[in-house]
Amino acid sequence: MYAWSDTELAIRDAIRDFVNAEIRPHVDALESGEMPPYPLIRKMFSAFGIDAMMAASVDKQIARDRDPKKEAQGERGSDDAMHLLLSIELCKVSMGLATAMGVSVGLAGGTIMSRGDVEQKERWARDLMTFTKVGAWAITEPNSGSDAFGGMTTTVRPEGDGYVLNGEKTFITNGPFADTAVVYAKLDDGSSDDKRRRPVLTFVLDAGMDGFTQSAPLAKMGIHSSPTGQLFFSDVYLERDRLLGGGGEGASDGRESARSNFTTERVGIAAMSLGVIEECLSLCIDYAKNRELWGQRIGDFQLIQLKIANMEVARQNVQNMVFRTIELRRAGKTPTLAEASAMKYYASQAATEVAMEAVQLFGGNGYMSEYRVEQLARDAKSLMIYAGSNEVQITHVARGLLS
Repeated sequence: MYAWSDTELAIRDAIRDFVNAEIRPHVDALESGEMPPYPLIRKMFSAFGIDAMMAASVDKQIARDRDPKKEAQGERGSDDAMHLLLSIELCKVSMGLATAMGVSVGLAGGTIMSRGDVEQKERWARDLMTFTKVGAWAITEPNSGSDAFGGMTTTVRPEGDGYVLNGEKTFITNGPFADTAVVYAKLDDGSSDDKRRRPVLTFVLDAGMDGFTQSAPLAKMGIHSSPTGQLFFSDVYLERDRLLGGGGEGASDGRESARSNFTTERVGIAAMSLGVIEECLSLCIDYAKNRELWGQRIGDFQLIQLKIANMEVARQNVQNMVFRTIELRRAGKTPTLAEASAMKYYASQAATEVAMEAVQLFGGNGYMSEYRVEQLARDAKSLMIYAGSNEVQITHVARGLLS
């Protein structure tokens, strides 16, 4: 059975100290939008050498791409624990920072690393993986959330030596401020084929390109420290070197990379959920020990004990999902889409229930922003919606079992 090693616990404590010193004092400014999340993420990357580590990893991959005979050094899963610990500790205080970081590095940068050629990795991936630049990953549209591929109406048509992109994306993390955006679009080659089944191509765009507009941040219920926006494309001309996965008729369908990212994203939500649960549990234990009612602390009441016990059960279950992910990756495996969906479905629901029970345990204080469980409850709810709504996760789990 996997458990955090002494080294990993030391890393966790160091991250926790950084979060308490550098991020907690600025939560109100982050929540209001007065302070953007990106300088704090860069400061964290620098403090723990993550930027240098990621740069070295990109350079090694590029070297292997140039010379396939070179063997990979180290195991792919060796850094997973640190990345998951970062998400856990950040989500205790400001889930938006974990979201902004994860989308930029894991989804935007990760897509280019997995599907880009050497030149594309050098041109875009290194800056995204080190968080030198901010990335967005754009697949969701106003009328195609969970039906991401079939309902996609953003299109690219071949023109000359490149493509012309038209359409829009919404609910895009980092969208308002992204330097680089990985965008999925349906191929419109003039054929009469079923539009739902047309190939999906993946392109890399830079901010400021003609016809590419980024909206202001959208107002939303939670994860306020993560800017979310819309992207608009009006006859954006894309050179062929912006296409990921090969050019021409041999271009690979972007559905494959998107599904791989869905798995990564959903597994990551288990770690984010664990952060919420651990923070709520810690706050509730402290409150139950100190808050008095009718001359005794509320922790002596059995119904309060039941709430805290249920939180601990949820914590253990979600932590075991995180541990299983680390074990799989260190064995050179990855969870299936159905397994990742099961993790996302359970963990996000558990985190939301725990956070709402924390608000209830705090009573009137829990409804006040000052006590932070209010923020945790708003943030937790987002986990049940993005990366595919929980209703869709049920379908993926069932299909995986029944196939």
